[in-house]
Amino acid sequence: MQHSIRADIAAWDEILDHRTGSSGDTATSVWLADAITAAGAVPHIDHFSFNRLTPQKCSVTIDGLCIDGVPLFDCLFSPHVEAPLNPLATGKGIGVTTFSPNAQHPGTQALLQAREGNLHQGIVAVSEGGTDGLSLLNADHFSRPFGPPVLQVDGCHKDSLMKAVTSGLIGCMSFDIHQQSAEASNVQTTIRGTDASLAPLVIMTPKSAWWTCTAERSGGIVAWLACIRYFALNPPSRDVLFTANTGHELGHSGLEHYLREQKNLGATAHAWIHLGANLGAVDSIPRFQFSNEYLENLGTTHFAAFDIHPGSSTPIGVRPGGEACNIYDEGGQYLSLLGSNRWFHHPDDRWPHSIDLDRTIRIADAVVRIAKDLAA
Repeated sequence: MQHSIRADIAAWDEILDHRTGSSGDTATSVWLADAITAAGAVPHIDHFSFNRLTPQKCSVTIDGLCIDGVPLFDCLFSPHVEAPLNPLATGKGIGVTTFSPNAQHPGTQALLQAREGNLHQGIVAVSEGGTDGLSLLNADHFSRPFGPPVLQVDGCHKDSLMKAVTSGLIGCMSFDIHQQSAEASNVQTTIRGTDASLAPLVIMTPKSAWWTCTAERSGGIVAWLACIRYFALNPPSRDVLFTANTGHELGHSGLEHYLREQKNLGATAHAWIHLGANLGAVDSIPRFQFSNEYLENLGTTHFAAFDIHPGSSTPIGVRPGGEACNIYDEGGQYLSLLGSNRWFHHPDDRWPHSIDLDRTIRIADAVVRIAKDLAA
């Protein structure tokens, strides 16, 4: 398994842009379909349309200093905003705050509250991720945008922006964003079981990201492929449905499409295995999420056998993170694994420096054993 996992990670990393609807996202679908065929299964690339946003020049200018950034993809946009810079808490003008891709970061929570309050003319959000640079926020409300325009900027501009806030300088935000109808795609396959009367097992993982994001995404991808390869050679009792979904960074739009196409599957599947973010990242701290005690006992036992132990767990009954939340909302049963990553949503998340190969292999082995038990 080590050789195939190493090859899978390298193949993911060779595709530089995994953003939803990009040429790289299309190339990822083709690569995954080829890998499914090579395993002896039959792939299906499921194309669907969506409204693609492509930022051109987006910036904030302060006293002659122009700072480029990336807009938040689920806010309401204005081409031009000019107002005094203020601390976010004032609710006035252009609010300035820090943020992190980690939803528990105080600045990220304050940003969400400010967006919901909708008092600002605009917001400049300064990145404070685990690595210097710009780590982007996901657009969880991509299909239902709200709040003032938000510009995400590199953390290296923090001091300049905070001084401008203290001085009460005027900021000029500009957003040039192309919107067009585009096509994205999920990749699916089904391994038929020997007993058609049994409810299916579904194994899902995201296949899109803001950048290359190798440690963020490849751990889930390689475990997903490992399960396909196993079941292609060892037919399960129940059908096992596999879906690798685009649109992760855009409100899980690929999974939402899949659930619309597979009516009632969210609630009626035997179980869903969600292979989330950062599984094989260096120094990743695992987070376990289960919908019931049986899945909790099954998952923790198999992961522990490969020395994978949770740093945190989402309590049973509490809405989980990642794509498992969609299954929770459908009333389904799920076993979900996520992790942490110092390069989370950052352009420098690349093979090999961000990947713990040994951890990735152990997680893939554990996931195959979990899937084997659930498919029985």
